Amino acid sequence: MLGNEILEKINHARTLSQDKSEAGYVGYENIGELIFKRARDYDTKPFLIYYDLDGNRREDNYKDFFMLCGMCANMMYSFGLRRGDRIATISHNHADTVLHYFAAWLMGICVVPVSLSEDDHRIHYILENSGAKLVFLRKDYSERIQKIIDNIPSVQLTLLCGEQTAALPTNKSVRWFDEELLSARSIFSSDEAVTKDDEALIVYTSGTTGNPKGVVLTQYNLLADAKGISEWHGIANSQRMMCVLPIHHVNGTIVTLVTPMYAGASVVLNQKFQSEHFFDRIENENVGVVSVVPTLLAFLLEYYKSRSIPSKPPTLRHIICGAGPLTVELGEQFEDRFGIRIVHGYGLSETTCYSCYLPISLSDGEHTHWMRDYGFPSIGCAIPQNEMMIADEEGNELPPSQKGEIAIRGFNVMKYYYNNDEANEKTFSYGWFRSGDEGFYELDDQGLKYFFITGRLKELIIRGGVNISPLEIDEVIARCPGVKAGIAVGFENDFYGEEVGAYVQKLKGTNIVAEDVIRFCRENLPFSKAPKVVIFGDDIPVTSTGKYQRNKCKPLFSDWRAVQFRKS
Repeated sequence: MLGNEILEKINHARTLSQDKSEAGYVGYENIGELIFKRARDYDTKPFLIYYDLDGNRREDNYKDFFMLCGMCANMMYSFGLRRGDRIATISHNHADTVLHYFAAWLMGICVVPVSLSEDDHRIHYILENSGAKLVFLRKDYSERIQKIIDNIPSVQLTLLCGEQTAALPTNKSVRWFDEELLSARSIFSSDEAVTKDDEALIVYTSGTTGNPKGVVLTQYNLLADAKGISEWHGIANSQRMMCVLPIHHVNGTIVTLVTPMYAGASVVLNQKFQSEHFFDRIENENVGVVSVVPTLLAFLLEYYKSRSIPSKPPTLRHIICGAGPLTVELGEQFEDRFGIRIVHGYGLSETTCYSCYLPISLSDGEHTHWMRDYGFPSIGCAIPQNEMMIADEEGNELPPSQKGEIAIRGFNVMKYYYNNDEANEKTFSYGWFRSGDEGFYELDDQGLKYFFITGRLKELIIRGGVNISPLEIDEVIARCPGVKAGIAVGFENDFYGEEVGAYVQKLKGTNIVAEDVIRFCRENLPFSKAPKVVIFGDDIPVTSTGKYQRNKCKPLFSDWRAVQFRKS
């Protein structure tokens, strides 16, 4: 149970110091009101366009989508679910899952999205810890997941989604999610009024060790961040956005599901990112903005390495990129090759999604300056829904150019970590959300703060008591001839505490060896920061959203623990 002192600090972190009140700021009391007004105002206009891996297309307009939400809500109500309950979704990107999200929010039910990339132990923990009563499970994964669900006491019902087969598991109450279940009256009504403070999402963070932390987001968090994203990027009701990211993560959910709904726009949802269909689909569906992670930019560069570069789709204004480490090298290669501007940004699940972006109004010269001239591409300026600062350990704001911790407060800051007092006390220790990310900021001519991220504080390589940012080294490794991708890894060393290693993917057809990478890095970095050991591999471990998992590579360098590396 959170004490009064930490509650006060959390509440402080969820407000703005500016003269802005939550009341009326987003224009809606809850997400259900938003869905209803969009259905009334836009009727037969497409809201959700869905493509599966085979290119099959499904379209739901605003009116039909609202009707389906009401039917799905009534179905859940008939199974005994009520406002404040929790449901889990275990699926790939699918139109059905979008329906489950919005139907739950219509009822004031909290959604727990589960990533299939998690191992069985973590999935069990997420379902048990969240207390989910109902699970929407894609049939494709039932053989694996149903065994886990059978051991979760809170789960009362599993609804299988997909093409029906005759056999159903018998260990737990299981039914098909089909038209028969959705045949109830379409307009959902309840005696309980849903408020902006009702919990909407519990997103479990994918740490490398220990159990994941449950990030609790309210309906107001979702609405406030969607407002900020839509206004920053100029998303009008005449436009379309495209989603190629997994919607079990806040990037896919908030940027390209809730934001289009907030703006009255349309969304083109892809079951999965496919390089070969990316540009054609943008052009065929008249997409204006798409959100990606850096890994997908690298995939597109690789795919078109031996193919002719497609013309920029005429409706595409820019690409949003965040949620992973974007290097200057990768951003420069993509923008120069495809002629498409990257609007780099930053945020976390704990801040609903995005907290800052590069302004879209920058001239080409200004954009290039902030993307390329500081060793790291800028993550931009704080959106109006929150404030940002670079802070020391006590929460004192640091001046320009000085590295510290990125801290955030505002309307998009989470309610708390679920059932984790220790994490809450540490994260909100001085009344701001402490991101755990190291960064700095620089001022433009008008005094506007442009922020930069230099790495995770707990991923910093501490060599001989000196903090080294791995992202700085990543930038150099990426420029090395013959390297497709690479990351800096801090490994245990008896002489310096930690030493610098590099885990590298080779470009196909190249014959580079470790000495080539080490030599290149030493030409471009001080000896202390240059990798001493290089290990080659086929894949760099990443999370489902493209964040490097450096800690997973550390055991590979254990043979060099007792080695003292000398400059000579």
